[in-house]
Amino acid sequence: MSEQAIRFLQEWIGEKCQSPVVPAKLDEQAETLARECAEQAARSGIPLEDIQEEVGDIQELIAFHLEDAAEAEKDAEVTPAEKSRRSNAAAGNG
Repeated sequence: MSEQAIRFLQEWIGEKCQSPVVPAKLDEQAETLARECAEQAARSGIPLEDIQEEVGDIQELIAFHLEDAAEAEKDAEVTPAEKSRRSNAAAGNG
């Protein structure tokens, strides 16, 4: 994949792949974002084929990043005391 395509995809995903508003509709959001990504890449002169050559299905890649963002947001909402309790429970300490 060209440097231009790599840079475009990294910037686009960093900007657009935030935690989904409705996690249950993650697949729909990934589909919409994949379409938007392809359109913006085309407007930037980057063929979708250049991106897909390296990463495969961009919808799957975007869904992966959305899931990561949702998980990170979920983890950030857990208090330190709750994290400690969960850790102790998982270790069999409580």
